[in-house]
Amino acid sequence: APPGDDTALLEGLPTPALLLEPVVRRGEIADFTLLRTNAHFRDPLGRPRDTLEGTSLLEVYPAACATGLFERLIRVHETGVPLPGERVRLVFQQGGLALPTTVLLAAAPVGGRVLVGWQTETARAGEAEQSALLRQAQRLARVAGFEEHPADGRIRWSDGLHEIYGLPPDTDPVPLAQLARHAHPDDEPAIRRLLDTVQRQHRTASAVVRLVHQDGTHGYTRVIAEPVLDDHGRLTGVRGAFHDVSAQHRTEVALGATRARLADSEQETADSERLALRLQQAILPAAPPPLGPAGLRAAVRYRPAAQHDRVGGDWYDVLLLPDKRVLLTVGDVAGHGVGAATGMVALRHALRALAVTGAGPARMLEWANIVALREPGQITATAVCVLVDPAGGELRWARAGHLPPILVGADGAHVLPLPHGVLLGALDDARYEEHTAHLPPGDVLVLYTDGLVERRDRPVEESVDQLIRVAGAPGPDLERYLDRLLELSPADTDDDTCLIAVQSR
Repeated sequence: APPGDDTALLEGLPTPALLLEPVVRRGEIADFTLLRTNAHFRDPLGRPRDTLEGTSLLEVYPAACATGLFERLIRVHETGVPLPGERVRLVFQQGGLALPTTVLLAAAPVGGRVLVGWQTETARAGEAEQSALLRQAQRLARVAGFEEHPADGRIRWSDGLHEIYGLPPDTDPVPLAQLARHAHPDDEPAIRRLLDTVQRQHRTASAVVRLVHQDGTHGYTRVIAEPVLDDHGRLTGVRGAFHDVSAQHRTEVALGATRARLADSEQETADSERLALRLQQAILPAAPPPLGPAGLRAAVRYRPAAQHDRVGGDWYDVLLLPDKRVLLTVGDVAGHGVGAATGMVALRHALRALAVTGAGPARMLEWANIVALREPGQITATAVCVLVDPAGGELRWARAGHLPPILVGADGAHVLPLPHGVLLGALDDARYEEHTAHLPPGDVLVLYTDGLVERRDRPVEESVDQLIRVAGAPGPDLERYLDRLLELSPADTDDDTCLIAVQSR
């Protein structure tokens, strides 16, 4: 259909809708490009419409595609039979938090494209109450709500509370009065005080307890409960929330131990900066290894975020393999702090270990995706993986939702093509494409994280083009070239930045 007809059709619909263009590879649909959305469309994760248009559906909604959206769209396109309206349970991923949502999904083929509409289902009152609890829990990471009425035994849990308890999803909800049965014995006095405050004194109370899971592990959980009273001040129910604070507890323990070792420092601020510096130095080497045997030379840079007491999730690595090939990796784990740093270390060392198997970049990213899915908290990360064979100057690379490498030569700078690949930790069976290119003598390959080019007011591709244009030729000094890239960086997000430059002699 002509573009004008598409726009008129979209805007004429009274419900949220978007138009998709199939991406065909090797005769099969591998993805959809999100062409346009109408004025009624609201992204379930709150992102502006204009930032979604022109993007990959698998990268924008990886979890929703994995839970049924993608296969339904392919069926509509291939058969030409519209989907008139079906209630579907989709999952949307925000950081490490999964957000299940019931939508009314419709789709129809339009001139080789697919017109899609979805609308949140809130028809039944019981589902509306559950959705209210779910929306409250979704605003906070690892928080789930509950409500119970002891008189008639009714207990309602929001999604996620079974996971916090470490119970199977089909297990009956646990009354608050039986909390002690699922907690560490040493926490029983704190639980008794919480129940007494809520049930007898009719006041809101909270306590941190260790919930013992079925596999013997336990998670630190903050329980917040408040009484529900009738007009005569009598207790009719209890409601509240469970907040999994295990990661926070581990961080506090680690930081507490470090602060104890730094007790002689003059200021608390100096302690925090010293802690961040030590963690960064332990994770990221200050210089790459010598690449003389491979006929290459390299330079690296790490620029921390504006808040120096926070360790970021960006990483880089340069590894000379036994067969004289060189592994280059750059990545970015979502979030900041000790959790992001832990995920970064796991992925960086996993790729190092996988490189010695002789596998290509695409296969290594598939295995790294399994590592990300198995990490505590299921981390998500972008990454680009490059293998350089100096003998023939061949480059092989694959990416997981990351920005592409840049090749700078005598004829100017070129952004390498984008192989298909969703971010690590998003899909169970993710597959990654692999591209090849040539690194001529004297040319420079540059890998980087989005902290170098990301701006709030423009697409990242424009920032990349601007930077490589104003930076000019690298010259013989790679160290100075990386410093110039950092100085000319148009970024305004104050995020971490990692850089690698490799030149063939």
